[in-house]
Amino acid sequence: MTKIILIIADGLGDRPIQEFGYKTPLESANKPILNQMAKEGITGLMHTIERGMRPGSDTAHLLIFGYPYKEYYSGRGVFEVLGIGMDLRPGDVAFRGNLATVENGIITDRRAGSMESYEVIPETMTVQIGDVTFILKPSVLHRVGVIMRGKGITSNILDLDPHKVGVAPRKKIAIESDIDSKRTEDILNKFSDYMADYLSKHPANLKRKSEGKPNSNYLLLRGAGQHMYVQPIHEKYNLRTCCIAGGGLYKGLAKYVGMDIIDVPGANARINTDLNAKIKAAIEQSKKYDLVFVHIKFADSLAEVGDFQDKKDFLEKIDSSLAPLLETKDTIVFFSGDHSTPCKMQAHSGDPVPSLIWGPPEMICTDKVKEFGERPCQGGGLGHFNGLDIIQNLLNLSGKQKLIGA
Repeated sequence: MTKIILIIADGLGDRPIQEFGYKTPLESANKPILNQMAKEGITGLMHTIERGMRPGSDTAHLLIFGYPYKEYYSGRGVFEVLGIGMDLRPGDVAFRGNLATVENGIITDRRAGSMESYEVIPETMTVQIGDVTFILKPSVLHRVGVIMRGKGITSNILDLDPHKVGVAPRKKIAIESDIDSKRTEDILNKFSDYMADYLSKHPANLKRKSEGKPNSNYLLLRGAGQHMYVQPIHEKYNLRTCCIAGGGLYKGLAKYVGMDIIDVPGANARINTDLNAKIKAAIEQSKKYDLVFVHIKFADSLAEVGDFQDKKDFLEKIDSSLAPLLETKDTIVFFSGDHSTPCKMQAHSGDPVPSLIWGPPEMICTDKVKEFGERPCQGGGLGHFNGLDIIQNLLNLSGKQKLIGA
């Protein structure tokens, strides 16, 4: 049976860079494998949501997995806590947390100098505020997963994190004036005060402060989401699926839709992630699963700090890791990004993402595109398409698509 390997290079797309002769990092990269796949496959441009709309990584992946975000997206916190192995119950509200530095009531560093959260947050930590329980777990770098558990709480609130420095953390976060919203606001403010006191007295922070380093004396919460039932992907599309990823968000997204999580030694969400191990594992797991999802993070991270040279270099590493895929049989490969992250913009954009489908020559009607990049893919046979189109195209090519009608 034909298998599917779906590879997402986070933040793949970009815009022309003057220093590269007005080519994008992808266009200027040495990428013989992707160019060969483009030549032997079919290409196009993906608007993950709709044309010109800026996708978040969470909504983008839901769409690529075949789940309309307006129906299945409640907030990023749910994916974050699932991705680091926390268990959610119906009614729980989940958050992404950032360790931050606050001085005289004003945020001076939203990441506390990227202090590792495990230094101040134990593996299992609970805080009781009245009849509501908070469960905390350290995540990557400065990040913390937080679950709020109790009755009469809601995720329909603003972020306590204002998403910028030079201002105070938010206190007025209730969107509505109903009892649950006001109760949630009151409890979260009391929790924030408790954590500020706990963190400011922690020995690791006292040590950092004495050394003149940013200390994590505040926990900023954002991305509130309430746990809900989601039809598993094996029921929705009759696919046995698994996920290979380093970042907690992407493991959480995969777990949210019912994918099995495959842990690969050396696979992480950092620049030193073992790309070769990821691709090798994907090929091996395709013997068992119908669809293997592989997420590669760090091109996006580099673009968000404007490092176009390192983004180009990282894309070249991705390309070289893909070589074993050319030797696979009865395998369809989809390669793209979840969104574009232009280095000069240092943020997600609504620009379409170059995409390709490669597989057995008897299955793929190739187009005239000979290399992989933002401009070459403008002439590809897939044309311009939305994220929700991916799963349907892959089901069709692999022979797993249902007949509509008679």
